[in-house]
Amino acid sequence: MSSVPQHVLVAEDNTDVCDAMRVLFDAAGYRVNTAGHIAEIVDIATSDPVDLLLLDLGLADGDGLEVIEQLKASASMPRVVIALTGREDAENEARCLAAGCARLLVKPVPIRELLSISAGLLDLR
Repeated sequence: MSSVPQHVLVAEDNTDVCDAMRVLFDAAGYRVNTAGHIAEIVDIATSDPVDLLLLDLGLADGDGLEVIEQLKASASMPRVVIALTGREDAENEARCLAAGCARLLVKPVPIRELLSISAGLLDLR
């Protein structure tokens, strides 16, 4: 494994969730940024390549999948995108997979499960 930590971008408008994810992934050895608005998320991802994007679908300023559309258009897609939502529904899952997400997870996701899934998907790509 490279000595450079993998870059995780937490795209979430809840600051408490952002702070918790930052601590969790930082402690696991990742380099972490957080952002809560679509433009900010896109700015970070286009200026600093992202290995893992943890993308909340319900951002305050729009649908999280808008982020993926903009990142695809700028050829700045992260290696792995995991979508996060508070509602489990087959339509959301289909939309996320069609957009390019590797997984859709329903919040709250147990910490160990989130880290395990994230590491496993990063190892595959």
